[in-house]
Amino acid sequence: MRRPSLHRAARARSLRDVLSPRGALALQRADDALPFALRAALVTALAVLPAFLTGRPGDAVFAVLGSFTTTFGRLMPHTRRTRVLAGVAVAMTLCVAAGSALGARLRPQDGGAGALLVVAATALVAGTAKLGCDRARLRGLGAVMLLFGFAVAAQAAPTPAEVLPRTLLAAGGAATAWLAALAGRLTHPEGPRRHAVALALHEVAALLDAEAAGAPRTAARHRATTAVLDAYHALEPERRRTRAGARRTPGVRETAVTRRTHGPTPSVRAAAHAAFARAASVHAAPASVRPRRAPGRPVRAGTRRAPASPEHAERMADLCWSVLVGAGRRRPPYGDPAALADVLRAHARAFVRRRPGDGPELPPPAAVNRPHGARPPAPALLVPALRTVLGTGLAGAVALGLGLGHGYWAALSAAAVLHSADVRTATRRAVQRTLGTAAGLVLAVAVLGLRPGPLALAGTVVALELLLEYAVARNYGLGVVFLTPLALLLTELAAPAEPTGALVLDRAVGSLLGVLLALLCALAVVHDRAAVRARRALAACVLASAQAREALAAGRAGAAPEVLQAGLAAAVVELREAEDAAAGELRPAGTDPADLARAERRAYRLLGLLAAAGREGAHTAPGTGPGPVPLPWSPPSLSPSARSRP
Repeated sequence: MRRPSLHRAARARSLRDVLSPRGALALQRADDALPFALRAALVTALAVLPAFLTGRPGDAVFAVLGSFTTTFGRLMPHTRRTRVLAGVAVAMTLCVAAGSALGARLRPQDGGAGALLVVAATALVAGTAKLGCDRARLRGLGAVMLLFGFAVAAQAAPTPAEVLPRTLLAAGGAATAWLAALAGRLTHPEGPRRHAVALALHEVAALLDAEAAGAPRTAARHRATTAVLDAYHALEPERRRTRAGARRTPGVRETAVTRRTHGPTPSVRAAAHAAFARAASVHAAPASVRPRRAPGRPVRAGTRRAPASPEHAERMADLCWSVLVGAGRRRPPYGDPAALADVLRAHARAFVRRRPGDGPELPPPAAVNRPHGARPPAPALLVPALRTVLGTGLAGAVALGLGLGHGYWAALSAAAVLHSADVRTATRRAVQRTLGTAAGLVLAVAVLGLRPGPLALAGTVVALELLLEYAVARNYGLGVVFLTPLALLLTELAAPAEPTGALVLDRAVGSLLGVLLALLCALAVVHDRAAVRARRALAACVLASAQAREALAAGRAGAAPEVLQAGLAAAVVELREAEDAAAGELRPAGTDPADLARAERRAYRLLGLLAAAGREGAHTAPGTGPGPVPLPWSPPSLSPSARSRP
């Protein structure tokens, strides 16, 4: 008997790896899940109120569809989230309007060519929503909610006279969600940065645990780097305001040509530091905020500060960054890693409880320059969107051919599975979708068996929305447990005469059909885009490392280490994400894993060396340090929380 060739063996091993459901049931950390879920439930309750006040409870479905806008951008800073939600609100309203108009014109419930055209339109909406959500880094349910709004509106048997009222109800629900986000920005402006810093503290603590246990640190270090960069990204609006205030301070004068070509001259740097020191003494902190301690003094337990003040949040982020870059050096600037991990977790819990000053003593952050600048947008690949179009269209067409009622549920299940980065994550989504739907159907049968009235149905929808938003942040499968009865109750609210058994059977068969066809589509569409991304990420990481080495060799790393560290950190994060995405596809990446590992280790080692160079530059008197570097310069390092750093 002949042995299979090495190529066939490698393909079989790759197929086994990408189809492994390992990690599908893992729970994610989401400290802000409950407040966000409460706000989402409140938005849903406010959205359905007009429909009940006007005596048309069936129309509440479309207001709920618009209120699903609130599920987007949970982890974004307030400034960006209000902009993103404005676009999502418009997109959700357009989906309901287009679905209603198409349903009124083609009558898909009657079957025939009209139903087939609606299936094709559903597939196009799914692909467009997938592409847009990937570009905007919208995670979680993402494009599925936009597709859900379009499909429900198209299948709800609208008449031409009902298109405008349903669109207005969806617009009202979306506007309510946007206003709630704006209110959150006004009432809890520190929320995103507080939770982002808490997550960074937790991930750095996990990295220290791995170091103390002698376990592999690759995955933990990547998660910690990503979390710290996300924390700095959440702090970016506050830093921009500080930077703008520094530019308005008398004495900070510098021409744009000087910044662009030669960087700040020594005299300008000295004047800027002196001017900001004067400004910091004039613009004192509020009475509820204690002044910053001198460098080298630890933060002690019981320190009272304003909740998640920008100064304290930046200090914690700086500590995370100094520990992270120190972990790549032979002699890290901290003692026992396990003890420090416990301290970081205690301060993370204090941040979540909105008492960020509480906690045990913390070592001061090392005098390193933090990276600055927003992370680059996620690569919007066309192939995952194409998979979504094909899988959604195929599932909808097969469900239509089999005569399933509510055949759009098959399309929704396919889109949910394909709303992923690669085949491996699609497999996990398939497992989560299947198990979550099974448990959700049991819950739906229990609720519908009680024969609740319209008002009780609306209250149950609000409660399920709360549970959905709380659970989906921890695991997608848990979210599907509550998403399944939510979809069935919305259908029951729109068409109360439909038998419960038929609803449950349609949901079960449609979900299973969509999951299977989505997996087949993901396996059939094999591409090399992920491999190209991995090769480009490796080249970019090697280039960033070469630039860092050149700057260190020439003695120029202390002049603008923030720029060098930001570029190198972003490159190593993209390298790991690109490698993971390529490993989840059937097409081999064509890169040696040893080369990727060496590039990653080299990048983290250079990050530690850049931090050391920045610390040495901090002890150099202004005007006597290294010469100017032709890199862009702005005064973020002159913020109040950076006076202990160069």
